[in-house]
Amino acid sequence: MTTQPAPDPFEEFLGEEVVIDLRSPFVCLGKLVAIDRVFLTVIDADLHDFRDSRATREIYVHDSARLGVRRNRKRVLVNREELVAIGRLADVLEA
Repeated sequence: MTTQPAPDPFEEFLGEEVVIDLRSPFVCLGKLVAIDRVFLTVIDADLHDFRDSRATREIYVHDSARLGVRRNRKRVLVNREELVAIGRLADVLEA
């Protein structure tokens, strides 16, 4: 009897606009299109550096959910080891 590998927990987010919180002062927003052992691939992405911003992470993400993703990259590869959290942009709650 062969055991099948457990499904990747990120599969449920494929094809969705997501918010990816990173260990660094960055957040990545955009459409998750691929996953592998090392990277998550996000297209039409906003890779935002909070060192260059006065907005908090919560305010920036909330505004992006309300107003749309401010795309600044065609494609971003996010290293899974840097990931703190991932969620659907549509699931960001109104404050």
